[in-house]
Amino acid sequence: MASFTLDSRLDGAVGGKTAAALERAFGMRTVGDLLAHYPRRYARRGELTPISSLPVGEPVTIVAEVRRAGERRMKNRNGSLLEVVISDGQGDLSLTFFNQAWRLRDLQPGRRGIFAGKVGEYRGAKQLAHPDYELFDDVETARATAEANVSLPIPIYPATSTVSSWQLQKIVALVLDGLGEVPEPLPADLRARHGLLQARAAIEQIHRPASFDEIEPARATLRMQEAFVLQVALLQQRASVRALSATRRAPGALLERFDAALPFPRTPDQISVGDQITRDLQGDWPMNRLVQGEVGSGKTLVALRAMLQVAEGGGQSALIAPTEVLAAQHVRSIARMLGPQLAPELMPTLLTGQLPAAERRKAALRAASGQARIVVGTHALLSESTTFADLGLVVVDEQHRFGVDQRESLRAKGSAPHVLVLTATPIPRTVAMTVFGDLDVSTIRTMPSGRSGIETFVAPLSERPAWFARVWERIAEEVGQGRQAFVVCAAIDADALTKDETADEFAGPDEGQAARTRWGVVQVADLLSRHESFSAIRVAILHGKMPSDEKDAVMQAFARGEVDVLVATTVVEVGVDVPNASTMVILEADRFGVSQLHQLRGRVGRGSLPGLCLLVTEAPAGTPARDRVDAVASTLDGFALAEVDLELRGEGDVLGDAQSGARSSLRLLRVVKDADLIAEARVAAEDVLAADPALLQHPGLAAALERNVGMAERAALAKN
Repeated sequence: MASFTLDSRLDGAVGGKTAAALERAFGMRTVGDLLAHYPRRYARRGELTPISSLPVGEPVTIVAEVRRAGERRMKNRNGSLLEVVISDGQGDLSLTFFNQAWRLRDLQPGRRGIFAGKVGEYRGAKQLAHPDYELFDDVETARATAEANVSLPIPIYPATSTVSSWQLQKIVALVLDGLGEVPEPLPADLRARHGLLQARAAIEQIHRPASFDEIEPARATLRMQEAFVLQVALLQQRASVRALSATRRAPGALLERFDAALPFPRTPDQISVGDQITRDLQGDWPMNRLVQGEVGSGKTLVALRAMLQVAEGGGQSALIAPTEVLAAQHVRSIARMLGPQLAPELMPTLLTGQLPAAERRKAALRAASGQARIVVGTHALLSESTTFADLGLVVVDEQHRFGVDQRESLRAKGSAPHVLVLTATPIPRTVAMTVFGDLDVSTIRTMPSGRSGIETFVAPLSERPAWFARVWERIAEEVGQGRQAFVVCAAIDADALTKDETADEFAGPDEGQAARTRWGVVQVADLLSRHESFSAIRVAILHGKMPSDEKDAVMQAFARGEVDVLVATTVVEVGVDVPNASTMVILEADRFGVSQLHQLRGRVGRGSLPGLCLLVTEAPAGTPARDRVDAVASTLDGFALAEVDLELRGEGDVLGDAQSGARSSLRLLRVVKDADLIAEARVAAEDVLAADPALLQHPGLAAALERNVGMAERAALAKN
């Protein structure tokens, strides 16, 4: 039989038709891609999966038994409907097939099998329409082999509507039968220290375990492989950056003048992180630093001081922000901090796609000539027409909003520029180590003095519906004292969403109503226009689909105090700084993540006024959605909330766009649960690279890096 390697093309191993289906469904191209598609769980031949917990709308694979089957003519259309009821012993699930009466021969009561399909609902009952299925052996054979197979696990794979779990099982078995030797990516001493399997055995046991006892050793081996290969890749990337030559940017008179004019002392963390950056900018290689800190902790000040240091020798800085509202806010804030003496010298310039053509050409000319030593913009900075005279520093604000390709296209506009990445979403240590392991990470924890803080309360409408009216009265009271308020909604127009959410032709009239978005910006603005307490209150709306100049005009009017209540989407999540805004109401707060709620809340309590945040939710107590809201109300510590967020949502959501390149190859590694393993892999990777930088003595590791961190992934890593 043909012998495959992990690098073999799939079409040569399983045939062109099957390979094409696997590529369409999962993006698989090689044998290694297929064998890295691990089972998500394992079933026993006698195991019956709880039908009661099947999620509506999700594709599922279950082990169940046929209870009854029957055919009937359809009343309103030609043909027949085959209805089959399967059970797990606790709940029933209906299967429906149109014009397929021949299936009655297979689907006899008492037969067990694996059934796969998308869970739907019809008249309040869960069902699978036209599911795929594979029945276990016939009764006679089953009886003869029952004892032999009772402990044989059935791998259940992540599947799609076109490639089922048992099809994957058969394809994997075919490939495993022809798989040759697998090079060892792990050093022998690391494998021995942890009692890990050889690479070939780990792959075999995770896909075809002879017993349930064989599964965990295989997973442990593959988890360590993922952690180790990733850490080697990150350390190699760090080394490659440090092999570049950077233009040294020494501090001088600009920074001295700025510091002397500051009306407040810098916090201890601002000083220590600033000192780190000052040293980085004078180093032999480009700075590659991530600065994380709470909302309002002064990250912009730290970044501006770095810009001044770069500007001392004529260098330019480019700050890319995720939204036009934030970019415009940054320019105003930077100009205000620089003051009337320094601002004209550095000429902070806004460059966005929505600027009038004449203004955009003027801004682009300032950047290209070097006249503007600080350029702030959105994706317009990435345009080929945007060039710089001497780009010395790239600042990425809210890094999770940008893909690696976007960051790289900006970085490429300079000659090995320094890079400073800012985030107000605190990153747990394990995430930083796993995702940003090639960056130096700095943290600002101390907050500037003079802030009154924020009180956060949950308004649980499922238990206290009358509190909804009180929320609006509370806003009116704050406005009556001369203060301002935000109302944040999860959507622009909830009615438009409802049409989409209830479009399922099989859905009953009441389905989805409790879960749908009820309050969009449109609905809230309409409610407040009719609310007697708001007759004299000035209300404005803000959302991402408004024209750029209109958004900026609304935001500036709010900042000047000409708007009392701003009803907005999450466009106000970052960068909006209105010290007079004392109150924020977040409607349907359970629709937001923990970190996002914390970010939003940071828009109030920024001045001397005490902040108030009301989290309005209909989520019942004890549900995961309510747990998120309660967690935010319980603490103002963003770092503690980041850990909670990781536990509640799982790192797949938390990592977001950062999980790119090699990071997307993680299958079994869990950054919370495997923190110690990741740390040990980091140390082992450092030892290997110190002794063998070219990996000449570790061909298996070099092959794994090439396979999992190939050219595209290395390019992605280089862009962080």
